[in-house]
Amino acid sequence: MPTRLMFRSIGLCTLLALPAIVTRLSGSHPEPVLSMIIYGVAVFAASFLLAWAAEAAQVDISGGLAIAILALIAVLPEYAVDLYYAYTAGSNPEYVQYAAANMTGSNRLLLGLGWPVVVLVGLWALRRRALSSNRPALPRNRRVLSLNQGNRLELGFLLIAGIFAFVMPLTGQIHLWMGVILFAWFGCYAYRLSRGAVEEPHLQGTSAAIGALPRRRRRWTLFGLFAFAAFIVLLAAEPFAHSLVNAGADLGIDEFLLVQWVAPLASEAPEFIIAIMFAWRGNAGAALATLISSKVNQWTLLVGSLPIAYLAGGGGAALQLDHRQTEEMLLTATQTMMGVALIIGLKFHHWSAWILLLLFMVQFPVTSTEGRLILSAVYAVIAVVVFAWHRKHILPTLKAPFAR
Repeated sequence: MPTRLMFRSIGLCTLLALPAIVTRLSGSHPEPVLSMIIYGVAVFAASFLLAWAAEAAQVDISGGLAIAILALIAVLPEYAVDLYYAYTAGSNPEYVQYAAANMTGSNRLLLGLGWPVVVLVGLWALRRRALSSNRPALPRNRRVLSLNQGNRLELGFLLIAGIFAFVMPLTGQIHLWMGVILFAWFGCYAYRLSRGAVEEPHLQGTSAAIGALPRRRRRWTLFGLFAFAAFIVLLAAEPFAHSLVNAGADLGIDEFLLVQWVAPLASEAPEFIIAIMFAWRGNAGAALATLISSKVNQWTLLVGSLPIAYLAGGGGAALQLDHRQTEEMLLTATQTMMGVALIIGLKFHHWSAWILLLLFMVQFPVTSTEGRLILSAVYAVIAVVVFAWHRKHILPTLKAPFAR
């Protein structure tokens, strides 16, 4: 039965990706909106394949490093799309805005939507189980999701990367030296996690079926899934990114907004869905840890790779940001600080989740410069107040990446 589930899930993703494979290999060029749908669905399917394979790989890798690898692999389609924009910007300056838009959108989507939804679903699942077992439900003032002490390591790396991120809106550029520092910081993060102990993973559904395979068969299956998903991503990323820009013109929608939200939704939706499923089944802590690790990856590896791709595409050593892109970077950086502040005490309260979610929704009707700056100020003020409230946790979190 588990094997049947595995074949059914992989087969469905293959069918979803098939139109994109046929379209690209045949050399066809559908109109932009249809092309956006075809290639977007393929990226969506590839993201599921990568997420299942990365989760199953936890059987063979240490717990902390497995979470980091899962978080990294799950957002590879997002990296492919964003790096295409940055690379193309090297020869076409108009694409600079799309590289910044895609990066800021994926970062804000992950923290503003992913984190709070996982927490709220996890707390609802706890309450549902308490009621079904005739135990008293959690009092409103104790509806909180607790994190492990080990998660302070991820928070420390994210906090320092988040502080460093303010250099970009302050200088109005993402310079090559910034990318080198962020790459090095991610390397330190991966090294620290690799020193963790091997833990028994909590797999569900398709990933559990893959993980239950005999060792040799499991590893060949994982290799095949990674290779096939990578093939789909490489095939679909460029036409998907290009069609987003052209579809905006056809539909009369701001191309910046399409690139900022549609591409991240396609590539990160599987990660969100799997995390929500884990939270619903009572493993919200692990689901949230994966999303925190994804945020570390995005603020280090993704941001750091943009100036490198820009230089490789024929641009200079610095990817210059205009006024709007600078505002978007500032908004993303202040949101990150608020998110870290809310959970620096290793507790995620239900009211914190609602605040993050509501402020995330507010940004959509806010389209002016003044609106983005005001929202950034709101994020910053809340972050300062909450940091002051949890000030005893700041120093241990800053020291966590460097502690033995």
